[in-house]
Amino acid sequence: MLAETKEIDYVMEAASGPHFSGLRLDGLMSAAASSSSPRSSSTPTTPAFSTPLTDSSLLKQPFVIGVSGGTASGKTTVCDMIIQQLHDHRVVLVNQDSFYRGLTPEELQRVHEYNFDHPDAFDTEQLLECVNELKSGHSVHVPMYDFKSHQRSSDSFRQVNASDVIILEGILVFHDQRVRNLMNMKIFVDTDADVRLARRIRRDTVERGRDINSVLEQYAKFVKPAFDDFVLPSKKYADVIIPRGGDNHVAIDLIVQHIHTKLGQHDLCKIYPNVYVIQSTFQIRGMHTLIRDQDISKHDFVFYSDRLIRLIVEHGLGHLPFTEKQIVTPTGSLYTGVDFCKKLCGVSIVRSGESMENAMRACCKGIKIGKILIHRDGDNGKQLIYEKLPKDISERHVLLLDPVLATGNSANQAIELLIQKGVPESHIIFLNLISAPEGIQCVCKRFPSLKIVTSEIDVSLNEEYRVIPESRIVNVDRRVEQFIVRQVQEIQFRHVCHASRN
Repeated sequence: MLAETKEIDYVMEAASGPHFSGLRLDGLMSAAASSSSPRSSSTPTTPAFSTPLTDSSLLKQPFVIGVSGGTASGKTTVCDMIIQQLHDHRVVLVNQDSFYRGLTPEELQRVHEYNFDHPDAFDTEQLLECVNELKSGHSVHVPMYDFKSHQRSSDSFRQVNASDVIILEGILVFHDQRVRNLMNMKIFVDTDADVRLARRIRRDTVERGRDINSVLEQYAKFVKPAFDDFVLPSKKYADVIIPRGGDNHVAIDLIVQHIHTKLGQHDLCKIYPNVYVIQSTFQIRGMHTLIRDQDISKHDFVFYSDRLIRLIVEHGLGHLPFTEKQIVTPTGSLYTGVDFCKKLCGVSIVRSGESMENAMRACCKGIKIGKILIHRDGDNGKQLIYEKLPKDISERHVLLLDPVLATGNSANQAIELLIQKGVPESHIIFLNLISAPEGIQCVCKRFPSLKIVTSEIDVSLNEEYRVIPESRIVNVDRRVEQFIVRQVQEIQFRHVCHASRN
């Protein structure tokens, strides 16, 4: 046992010569890099991409997480725990180790002098291509690297599909600024050096078929100097540092909560802080799938639309001011709670806005609801046909109801009318089921203090100014509008006739 210990100490000391952080000990790499291609002949020069899902400018950007740390620090364990807790979302893991450069025949002959922990050992350009394509909604072919032969497989790869969350893991993923700029969150896994060395010995001997002496020699010669020169300095770029790696369940839970919050935000919510999209779940996406289906029955359409609208109304009510209130419970105890906003009313933009009134009444007992009718001829022609609002509306908070926010022109005129009636802009909360980006931009630019609450932001408007992908609400909307306009015009004509007789 003593002899074995002396042998291990000798290996470590013999390898721990002058501090070295180059790619190869013989110093040939700089010349080789300038005279030859960085990829081996068996390495595909570009990742293979599948057909894009849609225009990248229309896609919701995935949330990219970078996970770095020293060798065997527990990065993969942390990634696996995050993936397990993000079960409601599509998550893919891209490992930096897959992008090792395949060694040339000359390098293979002197593999013991090759520094696999140096930034130049990785094909960063291909890594950037793959992550950018994933962010654009493409599927990519990630290379497969064999750690025993130190070559990439020429006939196999791992297909990675576009997802909600992309986790990029590796010891040097923070080293290149271009890679860091792709990340929304950067995590550094900080583990004691002795623990990391013990894990590396076990991993390399069991999984990669190496003997313990070669592992220790490589660690002392390359791994530790590279950690000091490249990995540890990149720690300063981390947003979150996790001590003890996968054993730190509290830190991982907090990270997952933050990711859930960010995933619930549409890109427009980052531009306009007054836009709120209710957190998407499989239940909400399932109901949207049903109400958008052209084959759905009328009964199911009404049922699931009402369910979604009630969620929107409840979320909107949460943005109203509350006052603290103490009450006495039946057991005589004091309970400190809140009192609902008293001065409140709803206003539906007549066409399809009335479809939200039942949910409003179900959530707010005895609420007053006013109506505004704006007739549109095409996109630009607007005419206020009818309005009936509470007389004291200027003293109230207003929940403005319209299931579909398309161009935003009708909404702007309705909001302008409310402001003319004395309602402060900040007292208006606009509730809608489906929104188009064009409508949100139109309303938010003109009324930055107003709040918009919606359940989903769709892709865009088509040439007919309809939301894509549309819902049956939009088709019903046009026919209802024409009918109501005729009815209101007839009522107004009768009022004029009655007034002239008197």
